[in-house]
Amino acid sequence: MTKKQKVMLWRILISTVLLLGLQILGAGVFNQLGVAGRWIRLSFYLVDYLIIGYDILRKAFKGICNRRVFDENFLMAVATLGALALAVYENGEYLEVIAVMLFYQVGEWFQNYAVSRSRRNISELMDIRPDYANIEREGKLEKIDPDEVEIGSTIIVQPGEKVPIDGIIVEGTSTLNTAALTGESLPRDAKIGNEIISGCINMTGVLKIQTTKEFGESTVSKILDLVENASSRKSKSEDFISRFARIYTPAVCYAALGLAILPSLVQIFGMGMAPTWETWIYRALTFLVASCPCALVISIPLSFFSGIGGASRAGVLVKGSNYLETLSQVKTLVFDKTGTLTQGVFEVDGIHHNEMEDELLVEYAALAESASSHPISKSLQRAYGKEIDRSRICNVQEISGNGVIANVDDIEVAAGNDKLMERLGIDYVSCHSVGTIIHMAINRKYAGHIVIADIIKPHSKNAIQALRTAGVRKIVMLTGDSRKVAEQVAAELGIDKVYSELLPADKVEKVEELLKTKSDREKLAFVGDGINDAPVLRRADIGIAMGAMGSDAAIEAADVVLMDDDPLQICKAIKISRKCLRIVYQNIVFSILVKLICLILVAFGVANMWLAIFADVGVMILAILNAIRTLHIQNL
Repeated sequence: MTKKQKVMLWRILISTVLLLGLQILGAGVFNQLGVAGRWIRLSFYLVDYLIIGYDILRKAFKGICNRRVFDENFLMAVATLGALALAVYENGEYLEVIAVMLFYQVGEWFQNYAVSRSRRNISELMDIRPDYANIEREGKLEKIDPDEVEIGSTIIVQPGEKVPIDGIIVEGTSTLNTAALTGESLPRDAKIGNEIISGCINMTGVLKIQTTKEFGESTVSKILDLVENASSRKSKSEDFISRFARIYTPAVCYAALGLAILPSLVQIFGMGMAPTWETWIYRALTFLVASCPCALVISIPLSFFSGIGGASRAGVLVKGSNYLETLSQVKTLVFDKTGTLTQGVFEVDGIHHNEMEDELLVEYAALAESASSHPISKSLQRAYGKEIDRSRICNVQEISGNGVIANVDDIEVAAGNDKLMERLGIDYVSCHSVGTIIHMAINRKYAGHIVIADIIKPHSKNAIQALRTAGVRKIVMLTGDSRKVAEQVAAELGIDKVYSELLPADKVEKVEELLKTKSDREKLAFVGDGINDAPVLRRADIGIAMGAMGSDAAIEAADVVLMDDDPLQICKAIKISRKCLRIVYQNIVFSILVKLICLILVAFGVANMWLAIFADVGVMILAILNAIRTLHIQNL
């Protein structure tokens, strides 16, 4: 609880105790003192009124001085001061006057508490900001400002410390806590050669990291910048409420003025009756209390703010409430393939028609290909999983466009495509699997083949099914890969339509075609991760980037960033946005409906000041409590 909230709570408690004391004493005790008793009683109520309402009066006065007259502070000040004047004139009860201001301040306290709770989620995210980076100098660790670390520097991260800058691990192994970035509580293993992003917490071993970015360009800095600036981009619902409040508040003020004056004038000039000024002025003041638009003005922005905060906790960064609103309307989803639905890294996907053990065949292939820097060679070395002993290898012949022949442990190993097998006169077995095929021959005898492919991400298929369940009607995949590979991936995942062998400009063209086929109320989202995806991320109604491994250009161009590169997060992001919008519409409909009913009842004298208090404070508290439900996304 903040200092401001504590002060307000004390004011509420003191005002409540004083009001209860005055009600227990009753007017009779003061009336025994005659005229002096009446003024003493009024003085006590005025003290109570100022304790609970002095800040409202001050804000209303400042608003008038700044020519921003019509706001909730002005409505409350006029209504309560007017009711107080009527009570003094009639020597009546002051309970309603104090109660109106007291309950209004209770509502304001709930509002501040709700906003603080939302901000606390953002503050928790801000805790990922590192305070320092460790540099080793003359055998000692020196803490320096992360901004001072240059690209290519080696930093040391000890157990329990935050990774300050993106880089590659050059020494050490550890486990990482990535919960603040991805919302995933399960620790991740990290070893030499792994890329590591800033904001993670090193849990076990000491890591030496060679930085690949400056601090200002690192993941942690970009995340914080995205979240801090998210509230500056308003949704259509927020814009509507802002415009509504600018028109609504002056309108109800003039309506209250008319309610106070016109009926009495009609009684005088139209009916020849004595005017009942007190009755209509009281109704007008009650009308002002009931009309206060706090529930709408406060709860709608709070709903979006809480939604963005809740999404950030789950590893989904939304750059503004306008994008959160657009995301809820997505019915067509377009995916890039490589790095989005697939790992984007070549891996051994299968070993076929071999008589020797799989591990031994991969070992021979990795050793024979060890001199090459080709991605295929790197994937074989990863599958082998051990350090290459170059003393076992000799007489390496690399045949361009065919493959490699080498002696491994004095055994001739040939690894390459079908052209290499034909060149050596070796009968081979064709493979119908999609991917790069490495045929193997040991001492000129066919030994089987290894399939190298871009592996589909573990959750991609589940993500497609979840999106359909969530109401996404059309799922499309765009890729620069070959038709055969693209169609196999699309068939395996259950994607509706696939376009292959596309250049970046072709992807934009395809998205534009899809945009023309949808209705205005439905939105199209594109999900990508590469530099070549940046133009189409901009062109789509909403762009979603894979943030952990995605390129800087894609993250910059996107409207939503997924921090753990898991396609399942897309469905979670859509569900969060839809929950947020449901709550926004609930608050809009509920608030306006209750307000209209209460205003009509007040105008006809059916409702008194107590119902007006409910219409104002009660509706505001209910709307705020409903709004902060957007923070809770566990059950989505």
